[in-house]
Parts: sequence; C-alpha cells; structure tokens
Amino acid sequence: MAAPKKGRNASAQSKPGRSLALILIAIVALTGGMFVSGHTTPRLGIDLAGGTSITLRAVSEPGQASAINKTNMDTAVEIMERRVNGLGVSEAEVQTQGSRNIIVNIPKGTNSKDAREQVGTTAKLYFRPVLATEVSGAAATASPSASASESAGEEATDKATDKATEGDESASSSTSPSASATSQGRALTDALKADPTPSATGSASASAAASASPSASAPASDADSKLQAAYTALDCTDASARAKAGEGAKPTDTTLACGQNAQGQWQKYVLGPAEVDGTDVDKASAVFNTQTAAGWTVTMDFTGGGTKKFADITGKLAQNQSPQNQFAIVLDNEVVSDPYVSQALTGGNAEISGSFTQDEAQNLANVLSYGALPLSFKEDSVTTVTAALGGDQLHAGLIAGAIGLALVVLYLLVYYRGLSFIAVASLLVSAALTYVIMALLGPAIGFALNLPAVCGAIVAIGITADSFIVYFERVRDEIREGRSLRPAVERGWPRARRTILVSDFVSFLAAAVLFIVTVGKVQGFAFTLGLTTVLDVVVVFLFTKPLLTLMARRKFFASGHKWSGLDPKSLGAKPPLRRTRSPRPAGPVDPKEA
Repeated sequence: MAAPKKGRNASAQSKPGRSLALILIAIVALTGGMFVSGHTTPRLGIDLAGGTSITLRAVSEPGQASAINKTNMDTAVEIMERRVNGLGVSEAEVQTQGSRNIIVNIPKGTNSKDAREQVGTTAKLYFRPVLATEVSGAAATASPSASASESAGEEATDKATDKATEGDESASSSTSPSASATSQGRALTDALKADPTPSATGSASASAAASASPSASAPASDADSKLQAAYTALDCTDASARAKAGEGAKPTDTTLACGQNAQGQWQKYVLGPAEVDGTDVDKASAVFNTQTAAGWTVTMDFTGGGTKKFADITGKLAQNQSPQNQFAIVLDNEVVSDPYVSQALTGGNAEISGSFTQDEAQNLANVLSYGALPLSFKEDSVTTVTAALGGDQLHAGLIAGAIGLALVVLYLLVYYRGLSFIAVASLLVSAALTYVIMALLGPAIGFALNLPAVCGAIVAIGITADSFIVYFERVRDEIREGRSLRPAVERGWPRARRTILVSDFVSFLAAAVLFIVTVGKVQGFAFTLGLTTVLDVVVVFLFTKPLLTLMARRKFFASGHKWSGLDPKSLGAKPPLRRTRSPRPAGPVDPKEA
C-alpha cells in the first residue's frame, strides 16, 4: 500500500492534540467568562420565567379616525418589536389582538419600567428649537417679563472637549419668555457635534440676536398671552400638569413641554414649530467614543430629506445664544434631550455627547431610531405573567430530552461499543459549549431561552449524533475494504467531512430562513437550532476527529478488539491484499532460466 502523502492530512494526523487543546482552551475561557460575568445560567423567556404583559389600545385622533387600519397596526407592531429588541430583550412577543389592541409580552429580567416607557409611548417624535427653558418651580426664576443673566456654557464646557465655548452671555430684557428663561442645559446631552470633517456654515455667536432665525423668534410674537400665562403657570413637577403640557399642539405650533435634566430636576420649555420629525432619522446608535473623552455618545444618520432639514435648522440655531441655540428632541410632548448646536451640521449625520451612561445612551438611541409610530396608543393594562404553565412544560420537555438522549446513548453503546465513548464525549463537549454560550448570550445580546428554544436544543442532539454516525460508518467502510484502523480513520475523514458539512449547511440554512421570516418564540427555536448546528461542525472538526485519531493509536482500537466497534471480523472485512510469488520447482535449475 502506498505511503500517505505528505501535506495537510499527514500533519493533521500527526498532531491531533493541537485541535483538542484548542477546543478545551475555548471551553475553559468561555466558562471563566461566564463565572466572571456572574451570569451562570441562561436567561429564561417569559413562558419559563414569567414577565410583564402590556396591552396597548390604538386611539383615534381628531380627524384621523381612518388611521386605525391593518397597515398602520402592523407597522406599529414592527416598530415596537424593534424598540424592545433595542433594549436588549429577545424572545419578546409583540402581536395584534383584534383591530385596535397590541399585546407586548416581555420576559422577566428586563427593566419593565424602561420597557413600558419605550413600548407604551405613543411616539410622536419631533426636533423643535428651544425658545425658552427654566427649572420648573425654581425660586430664583424670573417672570416672563423680566430680564435674566445666564452663563450659557459653564456647565457644558466640562462635558465635552470639542465644542465651542459659549462664555458668559446676557439675554437682553424682553417681554417674551425666551428672554427671561434661565438655561439649565441638559448634562446628559449637552453637546452636538458633527463628524470629524463637517461642512460648517455657521458658528456660535454671542452677539447674535434671537430674531436671527425665524424658529428662534420670541414666542410672544407667535402666540397670544394665553401661551405666556400657561408657561408661567406650568409646574412640571406635577404629573398631571406634565401630561397636559402641549396637549393638542400641532407640529407647526409653538408649544410647551416638560423634560428632566441630569440632576433629576424637571424643566419647562417653550418650543418652536417642529423642524425635523422622527421619520427623518434613518438610524441612531449608542457608541463608546474611544478617540475623545466623550465616553458614551449617540450617533444619528438622517434620510435624504432629513439631512437638508437638519442642516437648515442647525445652521440657524448656531447663530443664536443660549438657550435659543438648543433644540429639543420631543417624544409625545416630553423633552428627552436638549443638545445645543455650535455649528451647522450638513453631513447627514451627527453625534450627541455628554455625561451618558451606557443605558442612557442606548435608550436615547432607541427613541431616535424607533420613535415615530403611525398611531397613538393608550396603555390599557399591565399584568404580571407567571411561569407556572411554562415550568410544567419545561419539566416535561426536559424529561423528553433526557429520554431521547438516553436512547441515543443506548443505541451507540449497543451498535458502536467502544466508539460510543468518543460519541458520548463529543455530545458532552457540545452540550457544555451550548450551555456556556447561551448563558453568555443572555447579557450580551438579550437572548432568552424559551420552550421552542429548548425544543431546538433537543433536536440538535439528533443532528450532532448523526454527524458522528456518518464519520464512524465511513471508517468502518474502510475497514471492510481490508484497511487497518489508522489509514481507515484518515481515508474516511474527507468523504465524511463533505457529507457532514452539506448536512449541517442545509440545517443551518433552514434555521436562518426560519429566524428571518418569523417573530417571537419561533425565532428562539430557529436561533438555537442554528447555534447548535454551528457548534456541531466545531465539535466534529476540533474534537471528534482528533480524538478518534488518538484512539486509533491505542491497542484496544487498533487491534480491532471485539468490544471496540471496529472488529474486522464482525464487520465482514475482506482479507488484506498481499503480493504472492510462485514456488520454485524442485530439482536443479537451468542456468539460462536463472
């Protein structure tokens, strides 16, 4: 028989220990990361751990009764689903009930308060210029007809490193609220910056008058005394007053709103007509800025139309003094952020920076990305879901999985005997990797293990066992052809490898398609099936094959022991081919023949 060719196969055959060491190091590292993170168990879905169920009802707005239709309801479901996922939640259920209701089920372990604020918010998102702002209920606040001095950039200077310094500026006396309001700023988002290479068309100017921009004109010129009186009387520390602030205002109206600053104080605002709305934001993300000392920031990308609108309004605001160089990001009449502008932003993207925590940056990014729902919703009910039924089903599922695993192991023991040791060891390695990765994916991407996901893990037992069987049968076929074990292990691997890869590719493709076209719990099944399919390839290549290569060097397997599962006699192996010579005839040999 020809000697094995030098190259990749020979190298892999001679050094299987490297592959085994690699996968064992990966298991140890992942397990260590699991314990260091403190998340030693997979996160459970709402059907297994309980959670919160929110019922939202679509309400008609004046003159828009026909807006409550299937198309808008489906769009609202999609946006709410993305909002929930933006909070780091997986396996959440968002679905319509009837023609007007949407049910949102969120697993336990999620911050239900944040979920209610973002999912239950009816989401009319606008960017409005700030005409006036002051801490609501502050004793030192002047009346709308008085003048006040303010330090526009004192707080902001310490918050960002690359913004324009405002200095100490004085707002001139006026009868408008905008001239008298004390600008507190928003410490969470106190600087708005363009990308490193912006195309600026303006800069902050301490001498610019408030009338430089039509959007920044005093509200007294655009609204009657009723608005001034409402602004003076508005107390944003009162929840009922906050709910009524700006009620019924159109996007084109000057309006009132409330918002909370970094110190937890409520501020009241006079806001100009909306210049940009939520549909103009293409994407927003929370990013940790490693290039500057800004820390967590929120980046925004605008649509084509939104780019022009945003460039126009920032160019106007940049010419004004505080607070009229700020714009408010308003979600359902509540100001969620009020960054100021130091230059026109014309590049179609921007970055909001300040003293953000990761959660604050992510929440603001979610509001910007998924803020514009086509309908208004009212929260009808919020209930706590128990996991009693799901717990019973999980118990039954685990019993079924254990029975299935026991039957697989029993089959391997009876049919493959000694080879079953390699198969069971491979199953244990696959199970360990699956468990650890699921535990880590909980805090990492919000993956939650629900009942369909458990079913996917159980189905994966059969997929993984099938890969071992394909390889074992290829090796046994080689032995039936009369080859010894070590060459059989190497010759059977290329053909088994192709079959395993094709089989796993089909399983992974089915899981990927199922994950893309479905929602909710079915996605859990698809995700788990896809994950375990990928791990099957890893385990077969880095553990099963190298382990069988090592075992083939042991006498128990190499000699074809009857309990090894590789006994040539029991497999009906052909006798090995040997070269034979004809016997010499007796008597003297003719010299010519010699």
